[in-house]
Amino acid sequence: MKRTVLFIAFFIVLATLISCNKEETPEKRFSEYIKLWNEQKFTEMYGYLSETAKKSVTKDEFVKRYKKVYADLEINQLDVQFKDKQEKKSDKKENVELPFNMKMNSIAGPIQFDHKAKMVKEKTKDDGKENWFLSWDTTYIFPDLEEGDKISLIVEQAKRGEILDRNGIGLAINGKVYEIGIVPQELGDDKQVVIAKVAELLQMSSEEIEKALNEKWVKPDYFIPIKKISSEDEELLKKLVNLSGVLKKDVESRVYPYKEITSHLIGYVGQITKEELEKQDSEGYGSNDLIGKRGLEQVFEKELKGQNGIKILIQKKDGTKKIIAEQQVENGANIQLTVDAKLQTDIYNEMFNEAGAAAAIHPQTGETLALVSSPGFDPNKLVLGMSAAQLQALEENEAEPLLNRFKLTYAPGSVIKPIVGAIGLTKNTINKDVVKKIEGLKWQKDTSWGNYFVKRVSDVKEPVNLERALILSDNIYFAQAGLDLGAKKFTEGLQGFGFEEKLEYEYPIEPSSIGTLDSEIKVADTAYGQGQMEMSVLHLVAAYTPFVNNGNIIKPILLSNSEKGQVWKANIISEENATIISNMLTKVIDDPMGTAHSGQIDGYSLAGKTGTAELKQKQGEAGSENGWFIAYNTDSPSLMIAMMIENVEKKGGSTIAVERIKNIFMKQK
Repeated sequence: MKRTVLFIAFFIVLATLISCNKEETPEKRFSEYIKLWNEQKFTEMYGYLSETAKKSVTKDEFVKRYKKVYADLEINQLDVQFKDKQEKKSDKKENVELPFNMKMNSIAGPIQFDHKAKMVKEKTKDDGKENWFLSWDTTYIFPDLEEGDKISLIVEQAKRGEILDRNGIGLAINGKVYEIGIVPQELGDDKQVVIAKVAELLQMSSEEIEKALNEKWVKPDYFIPIKKISSEDEELLKKLVNLSGVLKKDVESRVYPYKEITSHLIGYVGQITKEELEKQDSEGYGSNDLIGKRGLEQVFEKELKGQNGIKILIQKKDGTKKIIAEQQVENGANIQLTVDAKLQTDIYNEMFNEAGAAAAIHPQTGETLALVSSPGFDPNKLVLGMSAAQLQALEENEAEPLLNRFKLTYAPGSVIKPIVGAIGLTKNTINKDVVKKIEGLKWQKDTSWGNYFVKRVSDVKEPVNLERALILSDNIYFAQAGLDLGAKKFTEGLQGFGFEEKLEYEYPIEPSSIGTLDSEIKVADTAYGQGQMEMSVLHLVAAYTPFVNNGNIIKPILLSNSEKGQVWKANIISEENATIISNMLTKVIDDPMGTAHSGQIDGYSLAGKTGTAELKQKQGEAGSENGWFIAYNTDSPSLMIAMMIENVEKKGGSTIAVERIKNIFMKQK
């Protein structure tokens, strides 16, 4: 019996010890709280607060405050850890302080602080059992945040980098515009008359203005922004500010001084869309930020944007401020191009708003001197704001001013012939001295071609060699030259000149393509620039650089700090063959029979080649034509220009491009 009593007593003591061991500790309770904190489970966190803390903040207030602070400051990568060593304070309330460390990332950079968690022992209301609870206050959000203090987020906007031409002339700059606004209380008795007049001058509806004036936040003495106008519109500004209640403010804006002339090259900026914001979520953008929409503004968005300066600070009740985190402002970088704004202007103006594209480079350095697409659009109007009707009219304009033509590819027509000639010389399928006797205006290899014939413009009565074929732009000669090469050698030769290859270039340009050469007719057509072959104007000027660089293709560059004279394709043709082709191209202009003879300039030697590309589905039907011309100065070559004009079939064909490039070179003399 005695043993049984002892045995029972032993188990009672053991049970008591186990029960004691199961008693909650402040460390365990705070560990549970920290786990919830790191997971941002604020509702569950509230259950760990002491009764005193709960009297100072409701569950709803607690949860909303944490969520708002963490959302506004973009808090992420939360890492709360408490130190193992506790500091116990033996007082009547059995309070315990547990040191902990907080790390987090924010919109302004990393935040880190040390703090002490005050754990108090309290009886729970539900079952009366004792447990440990957190004596929470606002310092657990940030140690310096006391009751009554406010958290502020201050943003210093980074200045967007500017885009400059080779001489430092601004192509996309940070300038000023006028913001037109209305002060409601100053409209007077003629309110409706004034609103109607403002609407007329700003090409808006009166309803749009009324809507702005009736917003909930509007007060009678407020300046209500209506629309921005260019600082160049002084006459319009004068008419507006002469109206009662109409005022203007100078505001910063992106400005494009060259308007349509550089519109496709430079592009423009606009307010970021929801979709763009989601894509750029980690790049420091806000819902009101501007972003490059097209052109170089879009290509170099990352470099131009910069990084906003951001401060997270606590505004104390006594007026003092405490900075929690700070990210210094980094202004965007300027982008300097190799482009010459004057040459860009000359070329654009020569195109007279006709549909087409042009590219100009320094043929020995590869510097891009101009990239033009015509017609253009005024990017300033898009930045200032266009109505839905105005934007629709721009998008539906038959001339397609929003279409960037210099980045696209087109059938090159006869401007491909010097390249075909160079390939033939290199592959030994053309001998420059061998003549071909070609009779008539049309030719086919044999009757297997059916009703298909290659046609030429002139019925030359004399035999034709490579030089005469280039001077006269003889389609039949080059069709035969293509067949002599054969599909395999022809394809290899064109690929050597950069066809079917993406050009490593700062601005995205479509790769030039050969198409399929699975029949003799396709080979023949491609050899004089028809078939399925397409080229961009930039690739065309690059493909002509071997003729002035001893057989090397020079890589086009667009940035002024890029290495000049880089070789894209080395020794694509021999130095001898390069000289042969270049001399022949000089005669295309100098020879009275040359297709580009109208481009001759007294005392200024040019070499070049014309081209007319027919756009039609089948032989015999009418179609539109694109006129091409490419030329360069032969004495110390410093300028090579290629131009393509659409729909020249009733305007003199490629002659229109010859005349315009001649005018440009006349200004270079």
